[in-house]
Amino acid sequence: MMLNSTSSTSSYFVLEAYLHVGTLRYLLFMLTAVIYMFILISNTSLIVVICMNRSLHEPMYVFLCSLFVNELYGSTGLFPFLLLQILSDVHTVSRPLCFLQIFSLYTYVHIEFCNLAVMSYDRYLAICCPLQYNTRMTVNKAVTFIIVLWFYSFVKFLVTLSLNIRLPLCGNVIDSLYCHNFLVVKLACSDTTVNNIYGLFGVVLTVLVPLLPILFSYMKILKVCFSGSKQTRQKAVSTCAPHLVSLLNFSFGCLFEILRSRFDMSSVSTELQIILSLYFLIIQPLLSPIMFGMQMSKIRQTYKRLFCSESRRCLATENQ
Repeated sequence: MMLNSTSSTSSYFVLEAYLHVGTLRYLLFMLTAVIYMFILISNTSLIVVICMNRSLHEPMYVFLCSLFVNELYGSTGLFPFLLLQILSDVHTVSRPLCFLQIFSLYTYVHIEFCNLAVMSYDRYLAICCPLQYNTRMTVNKAVTFIIVLWFYSFVKFLVTLSLNIRLPLCGNVIDSLYCHNFLVVKLACSDTTVNNIYGLFGVVLTVLVPLLPILFSYMKILKVCFSGSKQTRQKAVSTCAPHLVSLLNFSFGCLFEILRSRFDMSSVSTELQIILSLYFLIIQPLLSPIMFGMQMSKIRQTYKRLFCSESRRCLATENQ
């Protein structure tokens, strides 16, 4: 199905990474559907809990709400498409839908890193500048941060997408389970120097720039922890541990996907490549509600209150 001649008129791409698994596809479909449902329910429930409880209308929980919305956004860019492809015998995707998925997944990654960066700055202010926290980080400022980072992420990748859409392509086969920006650019017949330079620039903006406030914040937090009291250290660990786990997990997944798309990975088994290529798109949306929902005591207590009040209401109704 490979198109050997210049194929700027090609209306679809072929996704080559899907394996022939026979009737096992139905088990994979059910497993993927269950994972997607868990992501939808867990992240949505946390968003509702934060929005409906005034005690959680604080900057830290506003940032968490943005993070959970982004997990839903990224998951929706992958899972419905993945479910259809698992059941399909021919793994093709239309060109417009492919570019739409690229836009969705890449903006998801950028928003995730930026969100984690502002969350680290918020933790720095809370731990290192507790007396000034309420004036330096308000709910309105947190909302402004979120609006700016979402808008910036969309605009930044629109530039990348506009550079790629105009490229004439000499093929339509992508060695991936989903549409991948760099793999589409590799199919181009024309010079891609501008795309490659801007692509590297985009990686720096997406990954390295958010790392600067993260590194700064945690250097300051560690300094306070080593010189502060036991109570200060406990507070730092309880609020920063979920953030650090989430950051390291997501960074690992993104790093592998960058390496896989740009270097020869033939020494790595196909199955492992498939698993790791989906790692940051599946594990992160699963991990975030577990880490932040279960580890943050205020959210956990709110959940308990809601659950207990609902249970008592149900019992009262039954007794009547």
